[in-house]
Amino acid sequence: MNISGILWKRSQTLKNHHLIARLVSTNEKIEIPKRIPRGPTDILRALESTIQRDPTAAHYKYHDDPYLIPSNNLSKRSFAMAKEAGRKAAHWVRSENPELFNHRECEPPIDLFFPKMAYNENTDVTEDDLKNVIDRGEVSDAILISNLLKTKDIQVSDEIKQSLLELLCYNNSSDTLSDEFIEERWFKQSSSVKEKQRKTWKDGAVAEEIFISIDSPNAETYSALIQGMVKYNQAARAYQLFEEAQQKGLVPNVDTYNAIIRVANFLKEGFDLRWRFVINILQSIKQAGYKPNLGTLNAVLYTLSTMGTSQAVKGYTLKVLKEFKNLGIEPSLASWYHVLVIFCKERGPKSRILENILIEVENKNHHIRDLIDTHFFVTAMDVAKNHLNNLSLGERIHQLLLLGNNYNLIGDSYKESIYYRHYFSLLLTNTPFEEFMEKIYNNMVPYIYIPEPIIMREVIKQIELNGATEHIPRIWSDMIIFNHHNREDLINYLLTVMVENEPPKDSKLIENFGNIAWDIYNTIDGQNEERFNSVQFSGEMLGKLLTLVLRNNDFQNGCTIMEKLDSKHSSIVGVPSFESLSLFVDMCIKNKSPSKAINCIQYASDCGFPDTLALGAKLNEGLTLDENHLDKLSKCVNLKLS
Repeated sequence: MNISGILWKRSQTLKNHHLIARLVSTNEKIEIPKRIPRGPTDILRALESTIQRDPTAAHYKYHDDPYLIPSNNLSKRSFAMAKEAGRKAAHWVRSENPELFNHRECEPPIDLFFPKMAYNENTDVTEDDLKNVIDRGEVSDAILISNLLKTKDIQVSDEIKQSLLELLCYNNSSDTLSDEFIEERWFKQSSSVKEKQRKTWKDGAVAEEIFISIDSPNAETYSALIQGMVKYNQAARAYQLFEEAQQKGLVPNVDTYNAIIRVANFLKEGFDLRWRFVINILQSIKQAGYKPNLGTLNAVLYTLSTMGTSQAVKGYTLKVLKEFKNLGIEPSLASWYHVLVIFCKERGPKSRILENILIEVENKNHHIRDLIDTHFFVTAMDVAKNHLNNLSLGERIHQLLLLGNNYNLIGDSYKESIYYRHYFSLLLTNTPFEEFMEKIYNNMVPYIYIPEPIIMREVIKQIELNGATEHIPRIWSDMIIFNHHNREDLINYLLTVMVENEPPKDSKLIENFGNIAWDIYNTIDGQNEERFNSVQFSGEMLGKLLTLVLRNNDFQNGCTIMEKLDSKHSSIVGVPSFESLSLFVDMCIKNKSPSKAINCIQYASDCGFPDTLALGAKLNEGLTLDENHLDKLSKCVNLKLS
C-alpha cells in the first residue's frame, strides 16, 4: 500500500473514533434493526416485482415463438397436454428403470427427483414405512402397506390409523393426479363440473374398513369419515354418523359441523326445513364451545344459495354476513361468490350488490382461503356482463384480478376462458368499435383470449352496425386461424355483411371481399364431405360468393361458381338471389360469353324465377347472337313462358 493509501486509512479510523466518542458523550443509543427472515426465493420475487406483466404475451407455458404459440383453443389444450404428457413419460421411464436414477449429486437431496420405493407382497415393511407414504400422500402404497402390516400381525398405533383414515377419506380411497400435472388436473376439473353434484363416495371401501377396525373411535375418527363422505356427496350416511357421534357424547371438530351444514340441501327439502336445520347446527357449534370460522360462514352462505330467490333468503344472507362480521370473521372471495349467486339469479330481478362487494374486496391482495375462492372472478364478470351490462364494474373487476398475485385465483383454464369471454363481450358492446379494435382486440387476441364462435359473431355484428367493413379481412384471417371457417352460420353472416355493404368502386375492399369469397369457396369445396362438421354449399351461399367475385371483375372464378350451381342443382339446397344471376349475365355480356349467359338463364328458368324473360331480353340486346344461340335462348324463354 502506498503512502497516500495509508494516510487515507488513518483518517477514516480517526473519523470513526471521533464518531464513537461523540455518541458516548451524548448518551445516544445505537439501535440495531431486527433481523428480517428471508426465504430462498425472496430475491427472485423482488426482481419479479420490477417487471410489469406484458398483456400481449402468451402464457409462459408456450414457446416464445410466434410460429409455435397456439392460436386456437383446441391447439392450446393439445399443446399444454402434450407438454405434460412428456413429463408423464419421464415419470414412467424413471419408475420402470429406477436403477438408472440413484445418483445423488444434489445437496440436500430432493426426494421428488428420485424413484419411488416400490412395494409388493414380499416387502418387509414397518409402521415407519406406513407413516412415510401417508406423509407423501401415496394412497395405493398406504393401503398396500396397511394390509401387509395386518397380515404380519404388526400393530399400528392409533395415531397412524387416524392419519391413514384422514388420507383415505380425503382422497376417496384412490390415488389422485399429482400436483405436478396441473394441466391435466385443470382440464379434468373443467370436464367434470356436473359430476360434482352426484355421489362418488366409494361405499364399503378401505376408508370404512379402517373406521370399523378402530375399537373405540373418537371424535377425530368420526370427523374424518364424515367430512370425507360429505366431500363426495354421501350425505345421508354422513349425517347418520354425525348423529351417532352425538349420541355417544363425542364432539366433532368445527369443520365437521361446517360439512353437515353444506349438505342441508340433500338432507332437507324446502326453505323452512333447511334453514331450521342450519340454525340447529349453528346452535350445536355454540353448545360444543366452538367459535364459528370462515368455513362456517361459507357453508351457511352456500346452503342459502340453494334456497331460491325469495326476499327472505336475501334477508338472511345479509343478516349472516353482519353476524359473522361482529364475530371478527372476514369473508373470503368464496363468501362473496355465494352472495352473488343468491342475489344475481339469471332470471331474477337486477341487483346492484356487486358494487358493494367490490368496495369490500378491491385494492387488496387476496390469497386463497377456500377452494371456492376461484369461482369469484368468473362469476363477478358474468354478473357485470349478463346481469348488469355495466362496463365500469367490469373494468374494476379486471383491475382487481391484475393486482398483485390475484391472478392466481382465476381458477383453471376453463374458468379463465369463460371469464375472458364475458369481459371481451362486455367491452365489445360498450366501447366505441374503433377503440375496441385498436386497444382491446389487437392486444388480447389471440394470445390472451381466442373468441369463441358466438363472440366472433358478435364482432361481425358490431362491424355491420358500425359500418366498419375495413376490419373484415382481419376477421376472416382470424377465423381461419381459430378454426372458425367450418362454422356455416358464421360464414353466411360474414358473406351477408360483405354483400349488403358494397364498397365504393375505387375501394381496395372490393378486391379484398372478392378474394375472401374465393377463399371461402375453395375452403368448402376442398373439404372432406364425410366429416361430421363439414360445411355444405347452399344456393344462397353460392349466390353471395358469386356476387362478391363478380364485383371484383373476377369473371373466371364467377364462371366456376356458376358451374357449381348448375351442375349440383339437384343436391344443393336453396337458390341464389336473382340479383346475383342478373349480375352474372351482365358480366357475360361484358366478356362476350353468350353460351355461359344462356346456361345461367336456363338455370334461372329451372329455379322458377319470374323475371327470366327479362334476362333473355337483356342478353339479346347486349350481344349479337347467332342462330344457334337464339334458338337456345328461345327455348329457355319458352320454357319459362309455358
